[in-house]
Amino acid sequence: MTTDIWQQLHKEAQQVIKREPLLASYVYACVLNHDSLESSLSFILANKLSDDVMPAISVRELFEIAFKSSPEIIEHAACDIIAVYERDAATCSFLPVILYLKGYQAIQVHRLAHYLWQNGRKELAMFIQSRNAQVFGVDIHPACVIGRGIMLDHATGIVIGETTVIEDNVSILQQVTLGGTGNEQGNRHPKIKSGVLIAAGAKVLGNIIIGEGAKIGAGSVVLADVAPHTTVVGIPAKPLGKPISEAPAETMNQNFLDDSV
Repeated sequence: MTTDIWQQLHKEAQQVIKREPLLASYVYACVLNHDSLESSLSFILANKLSDDVMPAISVRELFEIAFKSSPEIIEHAACDIIAVYERDAATCSFLPVILYLKGYQAIQVHRLAHYLWQNGRKELAMFIQSRNAQVFGVDIHPACVIGRGIMLDHATGIVIGETTVIEDNVSILQQVTLGGTGNEQGNRHPKIKSGVLIAAGAKVLGNIIIGEGAKIGAGSVVLADVAPHTTVVGIPAKPLGKPISEAPAETMNQNFLDDSV
């Protein structure tokens, strides 16, 4: 799958430079000068994250080490491209996902931070987390476990705590918090099961489980477990009914008025 996605990205990049010559040098630098998705991503993300203290070449080396040591990172990155392409009504090709969409980019930066955290390089992981927050407006603790097929739509203002676990095929919109309820220690953040949609501005707080295929309404505050395939809305959130789709993350339908009771 990764190879197929890379070939499509390469094809789209060639089409872009024909339509918009002013982007030729940028597209060549980011895509056409590379021979793989991992090479392209490491270049794009390293140049986004670098600053006066940490040069791009050093950050890129970290990505390359992570990709080589944990090939599943790039496999998950490929799944995330497909997730955005299939779910985002404003995205009609693969190339904009890796070049412009900060939600996608922030997830891949987190994957590096998580790799470093898991391999005992916690100070460096926290540096990468800090740069992720500064550059993309997304603050994800390096210890947080995130699956594949994840979409952070718009992404600005997303905060995800240390002991959060996000399974596969989850969609999260802007201004969402997956946090704790205070300064408690230990396992204190939400567990998000597969297929969940968390709509804009929702706050999910505490060591609670959001069941498979659940939908969290925009602006809701969730303080208790949510049953699988259940829509919850309000402050505090209460069950409203059952989402029309078995996997709301895939439909991206934030309208809860049509959900069955």
